[in-house]
Amino acid sequence: MYAIIKTGGKQYRVAEGDVVMVEKLEAAEGDAVVFDQVLTVVNDGDVKVGKPLVDGAKVTGKVETQGKARKILVFKYKAKSNYRRRQGHRQPFTKVVIEKIEA
Repeated sequence: MYAIIKTGGKQYRVAEGDVVMVEKLEAAEGDAVVFDQVLTVVNDGDVKVGKPLVDGAKVTGKVETQGKARKILVFKYKAKSNYRRRQGHRQPFTKVVIEKIEA
């Protein structure tokens, strides 16, 4: 059984027991989170597709950690004009363990 959920402007395919790194959620470590924007649920060939969401479906998980991803460098450069800008960025994330899928 798996589901496709939407959170943080992105879509994720999750199953029970999966560990997913999603956009930062306002929850402390160990808290339970509920994803109620479920787009699709597949259970042994039985496919439920929402229009746009599946009615009554939700996915629950537990926050494992909050963190930041690897640093990326943004470098802007224009030739022959002495223009150089360097900026770093670390995207925050939340690591969630999927516990239950309810359809």
